[in-house]
Amino acid sequence: MWLSRLLVVLIVLALSSAAEAQQPTRTPRVAYLTGTPLSAMTDRTEAFRQGLRELGHVEGKNIVIEWRSPEGKRDRMPTLAAELVRLKVDVIVTAGGGATRSAKEATSTIPIVMAQDEDPVGNGFVASLARPGGNITGLSQLSPELRGKRLEILKESGP
Repeated sequence: MWLSRLLVVLIVLALSSAAEAQQPTRTPRVAYLTGTPLSAMTDRTEAFRQGLRELGHVEGKNIVIEWRSPEGKRDRMPTLAAELVRLKVDVIVTAGGGATRSAKEATSTIPIVMAQDEDPVGNGFVASLARPGGNITGLSQLSPELRGKRLEILKESGP
């Protein structure tokens, strides 16, 4: 659950920086792009909504969420990402590497928040974990940059 909250905080930060350049009456638009069928991830989408509600953002009231999934047709992912860019969303949240890659190829200006990626540097999404650069930020589960340190800690903890 803390992961969902951290993700929501990242989104709100991205929205607040985008809102500075917008008219105050415009309702923020968040896109959620995933390769998983939306019907298979209702717990995750509800946690996402709950995290936003805890920060005062209620879907349909003061925020719009554009949910997109290719519903098993992964070749549609680039089309969905391009559609979100045309909708002029304020931030794109991606769940999975395919969604992040499609969003990255569709825009270099709209902030992209990765819900997770095992190797964002190796996958070419960010320049480094310390200085990602570009328009992508988010969460990384594993990182080659940390593997050496993890191995060192493991060796120190052993007999």
